Amino acid sequence: MVKGTPSMGKRSGKVVHIKCRRCGRVAYNVSKKYCAACGFGRSSRLRRYSWSSRKVNRVRLPSR
Repeated sequence: MVKGTPSMGKRSGKVVHIKCRRCGRVAYNVSKKYCAACGFGRSSRLRRYSWSSRKVNRVRLPSR
């Protein structure tokens, strides 16, 4: 077995994140069983921080 370029193609195919039931984003970690975007599986409250804000039409809006 070689360890160069032919082996790199066999590294793909593993799913780490799937779609979250609560927020709908592809951020739910299958092995850790929590969502990196909304915190589902880790807490009943939505995960949000003051430094995390979104931009709509190039204007910064506070996160929900």
